[in-house]
Amino acid sequence: MTMTHTMNPTADVATDIDDVARLLSPDGERISDPDLERWVADVDSAVLRSLYRDMVLVRRIDTEGVALQRQGQLGLWAPCQGQEAAQVGTARAFRADDFVFPSYREIGVNYVRGAKPADFVIAWRGEEHSTNNPYDINTATPQIIIGAQSLHAVGYAMGIQIDGTDQVAAAYFGDGASSQGDVNEAMIFASSFRSPVVFVCTNNQWAISEPVSVQAKFPIAGRAPGFGIPSMRVDGNDVLACLAAMRWALDNARRGNGPAFIEAVTYRMGPHTTSDDPTRYRDKDEVERWRRRDPITRVEALLRAEGAFDDAFAAEVAADADRLGAAVRAATLGATSRQPIEVLDHVYAEPHSGLEEERAWFAAYLDGFAGQETGR
Repeated sequence: MTMTHTMNPTADVATDIDDVARLLSPDGERISDPDLERWVADVDSAVLRSLYRDMVLVRRIDTEGVALQRQGQLGLWAPCQGQEAAQVGTARAFRADDFVFPSYREIGVNYVRGAKPADFVIAWRGEEHSTNNPYDINTATPQIIIGAQSLHAVGYAMGIQIDGTDQVAAAYFGDGASSQGDVNEAMIFASSFRSPVVFVCTNNQWAISEPVSVQAKFPIAGRAPGFGIPSMRVDGNDVLACLAAMRWALDNARRGNGPAFIEAVTYRMGPHTTSDDPTRYRDKDEVERWRRRDPITRVEALLRAEGAFDDAFAAEVAADADRLGAAVRAATLGATSRQPIEVLDHVYAEPHSGLEEERAWFAAYLDGFAGQETGR
C-alpha cells in the first residue's frame, strides 16, 4: 500500500511542519485538497458552527481542569490546549458503536463521545470508579501507560472481525508513544490480520521535554506503509482536515481494507502535565508561532467570512462554556472520598478468609491514626 496523501519523504519533522494536508489555512481560508475535500463535501456553516462550539467547550473543560489542579482539588491534569481540532475533528467522524481507546490527554475525544462532567475530573482526583464506564460511551478509560492502548484497540478490532460487524476501533497516542514497542507491535498485528482499526498519532511536537526530532527524523506517518498500512499526515490544527482524514480511515476499515494511520501535526500549548514547566525546555518564540495557528480562531475566521458568526452566536457558545465549566467544577468539589477501609471492597466477587484477614489488619492499622487530622 502507498501513502494516501503525498508528502516529502525527506522532510525533517522538526522543521517542516507545513508538509501536511489541510483544508483550512492558519488565517481561516479554505484550501483545496483532492485527497480530503470529498470527505467533507457535506460540511456546511451549521456543521462548522457545531465544530467550533465543540472546540470552545473542550478548551473550557481544559482551562477548568488546570485551575482545579492549581487550587489543590485535583492531583494532576494533562492539558490539551492547542489540540482541540485534532481531537474534535477526528472524534466527530465516529459512529456511536465504534470503540475508541484514548490516552490521558484526549479530553476532546471523550467530550465528543459523550463523557459527563465528572468523567473528566474524578480520575485525576483519585476517587471511586475513577472515570467513565467504557460501555456507556464506547470509549475505554484513558490509558496512562504510554502506547498500551494501541494493543487494546487492535485486540478489540480483531474481536470485531470475529463478530462479523462493520464497527471500527481507534487508538490515540502521541509522538513519543511512536517509539514504544507496543505501538509497533500493534501495527504488526493490525496489518497481519487486516483488522479494522485506526491509529491516530497526535504529533504535538514534544514528548514531555524531548522534541519530536528525538523520536523521528522523518514524518511519523511514513512509518505506517512499512507495516503495510496506508497513512495520511494532516494539519492537526485544521478541524476540517482532521474530520476528513478520519472519515477516509473509517471508510477504509469498514470496506474490509484493514487499518489506517493518521498523523495529526499540532502543538501542545501548555505543559505536558501540571507538574511540568515547559519554559525550561521550549523557546517562547516557538510557542508564539504556534499560537498564531490556533485551531479555534481559524474556524471563527472562516465562519465570519461566510457570514455565519456574529455576537449572538459568540455569546451563546460562551454561555454554554460557562455552564459546562461550572458543571466540571461542581463535580470536582462535590466528589465524596471513600473511607480507606473500602479499598478492599469489590476486590473479589465473594468474601474469603484471606481477604477478611487483610481487612482486619488494615482496620487495626487505620485505628492507629484515630483522632489525628489526616486531610484528603
